[in-house]
Amino acid sequence: MALCVQWRGYQKVPAMEQLEFFTIPSPCRGVCEANSKGYCKGCLRSRDERLYWLQFSDTQKQHVLYLCLQRRKRLQQLAWQQRQADTGELWLPEQMDFEF
Repeated sequence: MALCVQWRGYQKVPAMEQLEFFTIPSPCRGVCEANSKGYCKGCLRSRDERLYWLQFSDTQKQHVLYLCLQRRKRLQQLAWQQRQADTGELWLPEQMDFEF
């Protein structure tokens, strides 16, 4: 059974829906503060990803978790680069005003 998912500008190519035996928990970290682009500083989800989380299929939730992981890696990379530049002030990824 093929599935084609589309929501607010995001589109996923047809794929097989994988059965999940456990519910996928929200990645919320309880920070709930957004930057100027609308990404949460805690979980790194976009506005739409936070708004539609409960409506997403398990496949969509897995994709959002993957995106959050990629965003966190990018922030850690930026923090490392800043440390290497030795600017004197180190910002943690949670404090950066990230732009994805």
